Amino acid sequence: MITAGIDEAGRGPLTGPVVACAVIIPEGAEIPDLIRDSKKLSEKQREEMYAFITANYHYGIGQADEKEIDRWNILQATFRAMRRAVRALPMTPTRCLVDGNKTIPNLNFPQEAIVKGDTKIKEISAASIIAKVTRDRIMQELHALYPQYNFAENKGYCTEWHVSALRQYGRSPVHRVSFIYPGELEQQKLF
Repeated sequence: MITAGIDEAGRGPLTGPVVACAVIIPEGAEIPDLIRDSKKLSEKQREEMYAFITANYHYGIGQADEKEIDRWNILQATFRAMRRAVRALPMTPTRCLVDGNKTIPNLNFPQEAIVKGDTKIKEISAASIIAKVTRDRIMQELHALYPQYNFAENKGYCTEWHVSALRQYGRSPVHRVSFIYPGELEQQKLF
């Protein structure tokens, strides 16, 4: 059986893409102790495990940008990113284990949704690491384009600095329009 673990990063931020990853761990491959939920690792540990996973496991990455998120909603955009990640795998899985409580629509593989799967299933843990590091790197690139929002630090999440920058500068082209609620920020600077 060829099992792919699937997870995502970036559903909650105000900015940037949602990134998904699918990982297949080859039979008999080493599984370091640090392959666990990406949220439980330091940035340095995630980078180390990213290098290990990409060198030793099969993986595919997919993403949906802020325009897709605004068009389809975050859940549907996440499913699109996950389908892209599975299709980007270099081999075909016989089953997919998806972090969370929903399986992926329009994906023709046997699937199982596993709540907190990133803490239980090594394939999902590995996928969580790749998705998180990939998204963080994208946010570093966006920081170079829009330094006033401090994406290098906040990764697009709703921090005090980020909200202050939105009030001062308005939205950047990479902000999710559907995630900023009218009335919460100064509308004249946002529209």
